[in-house]
Order: sequence, then structure tokens, then C-alpha cells
Amino acid sequence: METSMNYLDAITDFIFVEQEPVKSDLIFVPGNAFPFPSERAAELWRSGYAPYVLPSGRYAKPVGHFVGVAKKQNIYDGDYETEWEFMKDVLVHNGVPEDAVLKENAAQYTYQNALLSRQVLIQAGIAVKKAILCCNPYHARRCLMYYSMVFPDVSFTVCPAHGTAITRENWKDSVEGLKLVLGEVERCGKQFAYMLCGPTQPGQEL
Repeated sequence: METSMNYLDAITDFIFVEQEPVKSDLIFVPGNAFPFPSERAAELWRSGYAPYVLPSGRYAKPVGHFVGVAKKQNIYDGDYETEWEFMKDVLVHNGVPEDAVLKENAAQYTYQNALLSRQVLIQAGIAVKKAILCCNPYHARRCLMYYSMVFPDVSFTVCPAHGTAITRENWKDSVEGLKLVLGEVERCGKQFAYMLCGPTQPGQEL
């Protein structure tokens, strides 16, 4: 018999993609205001899993400016104008040299993170066959969906951030977690439909 917990477990497995890291050509970090994904990327870089890290992001399009550092403001206290500036600072602070950090500072939403990151790699002449995705745990499915569509020939490994408040283990235990994760389920459906079918209404965007 199906119960509500069966459905919640299925959602957990769908949204919270997590895999063991493998040796790759690059680590992608989609735009965000939390230090955890970049810290995770730095950890993997230090362990020799990839020679480059490509953080991507300007700021969220609906807001129109960088919202500020969401956690650990006492450590990452720069005057950041873009998500990329912030993520680069986190990477460098955690041992990644500047020449290993690629730059994409124009993207304003996750799909654009993937699209513009592809342009950066083409311009730099960097071929990627295997890549790691570092993101917040509840963002994993949507990031994988976008990056896989933009990079169809790349084999991705998803290595989510450590230290986030909302995790696969506890998201069902709070209103905040339920809203966040179920909102991701909704966005995956709506945005995937947009990507496959195009806008259904004039002016509709991701």
C-alpha cells in the first residue's frame, strides 16, 4: 500500500542526488550566496579530483543585485558585486589558486549558469568529458538537469555541499524544508517543460 511517506521518500531520492566523486576535468559551481558549495568544490580540488573550478553567477534575476553572503559572513566579508566574486573568494580562501578558477559572472539563473559556462569553456579551449557538480543538496536535481542538457556529452558526478541546514535527512521535519524541497519539485517540472516545449505564454521565462 502506498503511503505519504512512500511519496516523500521518492521525492527525497529524486531531488537529493549525491554520488561519490571521481577524477574529472572540471568542477562546476552554479551561482548562489552560500559558501558551502564552493567550500565543497575547494575540498575536492585540494584532493586532486579536477584541475579547474568554474563558478558561475552574477545575481538572481528577480532581485537585480547580489543579495549578500547567506552564511559565514564573519569569514567571507568582502564587498562582493556578483555571486562569482563571492564564490571565487571562498575558493581562494580554501586553498584553490586563482589561476585554477575560471570566470563566468553574467548568469542570472541556473539554466544560464550552464549555458554561459559552456561558452567560457569553448573560449578557453578546455575540453570536458567528466565533470563534478557542487551545489546545495536540495538544488542537486535541477542543476544536474540543466547542466546535462547543455553538456550532453559530459559525464556528471553530483557532489553536494556539506553543512547546509536543509538536508535529505531532515527536509521533511520542518515547514521551511517542505516548502524548499517541494518548490524544487515544482520548478523542475515547470522549467523542464519550458526547456522541452518552449514558453506556453507570451513573455514567459525561466
